[in-house]
Amino acid sequence: MWAWARHWIDATLLLLLVLASPAPATPRIVAVGDLHGDHRAFVAILRAARLIDARDHWIGGDAIFVQTGDVTDRGPDSLRIIRDLIRLQRESQGAGGRVVALVGNHEAMNLTGDLRYVHPGEYAAFATRDSRRRRDRFYERNRGAIETHYRDRDARLTGGQIRDRFERETPLGQIEHRAAWAPTGEIGRWVASNPAVALIDGNLFAHGGIGVAYANLSVDEINRRATEALHANAQGRDAIINDPRGPLWYRGLIRRDADTEAPPATAVAEAPPPSMEEEITAVLAAFGARRMIVGHTPNLAGIQFLHGGRLIAIDTGISARYGGPRTYLEIVNGEATAHVVPGGAAR
Repeated sequence: MWAWARHWIDATLLLLLVLASPAPATPRIVAVGDLHGDHRAFVAILRAARLIDARDHWIGGDAIFVQTGDVTDRGPDSLRIIRDLIRLQRESQGAGGRVVALVGNHEAMNLTGDLRYVHPGEYAAFATRDSRRRRDRFYERNRGAIETHYRDRDARLTGGQIRDRFERETPLGQIEHRAAWAPTGEIGRWVASNPAVALIDGNLFAHGGIGVAYANLSVDEINRRATEALHANAQGRDAIINDPRGPLWYRGLIRRDADTEAPPATAVAEAPPPSMEEEITAVLAAFGARRMIVGHTPNLAGIQFLHGGRLIAIDTGISARYGGPRTYLEIVNGEATAHVVPGGAAR
């Protein structure tokens, strides 16, 4: 009898202590949008956000840093940012924090060989003393295919003219760049290991956005499909990494125009596609999320809180290529705040 009573009293006291204890604090979340090769902006933002120190080492403790993709292209210093992100992933993990680097459409483009927006400085970053010899060896190994390629464009070209054109169009460092960004290369493997979307404490992160076309999939399934497509060097428009309605490209939650893929029509016969308001409501409900945070669509006026704050667009043209403000989004205890770091606009 008394033993039972003592057990009941002990259990009751334990319950009261648990109820009286404060709920564990949610780690601070810092999110940064498209960087496009601007390492100086990247460092300035992370220092202002108290994530790295003056020597660029992690001091964020258990904070979670999310970079929403498009580190590469348009600027010269993508490789430096990628190296820092890889290092900070390790350092943050050791401190109880986390660095989440999402796959953007430009990461996927580089990995699959779409080099339209590669800055010359990105090739130069890979150049070494051996780059000229490496390019010569590449030419000799592939002479037949290279000459056929150029003669398909101009049958009158001599061998010497083809060699000259090849060297002009293949800057030193490009061959190393392509090897690193291949699906089996150092950077290609790292990109494929990163998620396309992430759900963190009710915040749904994607590079472009998640529309109703993908709302029937789980976060894990979206990431699995993206990883498979990257490993496979998928080129088709229907692959998730190339799909205009996919999470790397979709802009339909921010704008609807001739350049933006609209969401699919509903299953009801002849029913129009959902409005942006209806779509964000449906997608957040499907993922059990409070809000969605995206990059991809630049707004040089600053971070946008759309649809009553349920969609936050954080691509502010941070890179010097655009001259937008250096910004970051901070989420503390569920509340989201936009920050501007001095030195971004009109530099």
